[in-house]
Amino acid sequence: MGVHPRSMSVVGTTDAGDVVCGVLAADDAHDRPLTRAAATGATAGALASPLSEPEAPPHPSGLVRIRARRLSPIPYDSHEWSTAMSAIPLIIDTDTGSDDAVALLLAAASGLGDIRAVTTVAGNVPVETGTRNALISLETAGRTDIPVHPGCARPMTQALSTAQHVHGEDGMGDIGLPDPAATCHRTHAIETLLSSPHRYPGELTLVTLAPLTNIAAALMRDPELFTRYRHVYCMAGAADLCGNVSPTAEFNVWADPEAARIVTRAATPEKVTWIGWDVSRKDAVMTPSDQQRLEQIGTPMATFAHRINRTVNDWARDVTGLTGYDLPDPVAMAVALDPSLVTEQERVHVDISVTDDTRGQMIIDRRMSAPAPNITLVRRVDEAGFKKLLFDTVTTPLPGSPLTDAAAPALRPGSAS
Repeated sequence: MGVHPRSMSVVGTTDAGDVVCGVLAADDAHDRPLTRAAATGATAGALASPLSEPEAPPHPSGLVRIRARRLSPIPYDSHEWSTAMSAIPLIIDTDTGSDDAVALLLAAASGLGDIRAVTTVAGNVPVETGTRNALISLETAGRTDIPVHPGCARPMTQALSTAQHVHGEDGMGDIGLPDPAATCHRTHAIETLLSSPHRYPGELTLVTLAPLTNIAAALMRDPELFTRYRHVYCMAGAADLCGNVSPTAEFNVWADPEAARIVTRAATPEKVTWIGWDVSRKDAVMTPSDQQRLEQIGTPMATFAHRINRTVNDWARDVTGLTGYDLPDPVAMAVALDPSLVTEQERVHVDISVTDDTRGQMIIDRRMSAPAPNITLVRRVDEAGFKKLLFDTVTTPLPGSPLTDAAAPALRPGSAS
């Protein structure tokens, strides 16, 4: 029997580890995972949104090269609303592994972001582990006040495949991090994604660092959701078709390609920007000298960022062949916080493959006869500017703490080295 694209329901208990997402069929009395046909076909009409005509590209390739203007992190003394007036209000969706954690530090401690809520989803690690890691990361940045909302525990139709072989069993390098002081909120991530832009219409920027399951589920309940956000930035895809989980696919899209397809079909280039693994591989690699600098800074945030990425460094050396580990989620967050970091971007029409042999591959149509663009793709960023933002942020003392304070959760006595 058919599954109506508007019949989404969220099911599960109030415990983060038991939260799952399902679709309630119109004539069914029980929840079931979304079928691939519903995710890739039936949703197309429901999620269709008018796409603007493409602008005449200034370069024959369609790429736009930008002369960037630098912004520096904004110093702050407190997290009162009055202090955050110039910061960008954010909702962040994450499957918190080690690079997500660094992205959360940027958003929470650079002074450029004002995080209103964090939502979590299964991806790098199971959702309950990612929720724990998000709470630890925010505590490391001195922000235990930020609410964290668990979301979907499985992809829309695929079996859950994590990246624990990359980020460690705990997603944070297996360094023995103690439990966070704060606990997660009981409001489901999808409800937070839907209700937040109604509370702050046109103000919020949504940044996704994970498989797009939560976002697609929210879109199925509100197909106009993206119009309610100021902008949506996604760490997603590999525009050059050089993958990190398959020959042509990036993990976040590969993990839930049906969800990614729903997102592309709801997107417009004015509202939705993707920053892919190709950008990270070119402009966000932490070389041995960068890693040494991070270690030598010695603040709680710098030490945390360095230690949690040790398993990623091993994986990068053995699998991707990079000169160090790369930081896809932090560079995507940096673009959201400071769009002037972008030096090259293009507006194109993007679809996502959901077939087994090319699962998660971006299908980018740059022909003159292509459908109207639906995504802005970032292709290059200012590497020096990104790393300056990173190093400046982790050098920042924790609010209310001296520069040498070693009380962050990653550095408590007894933690593994």
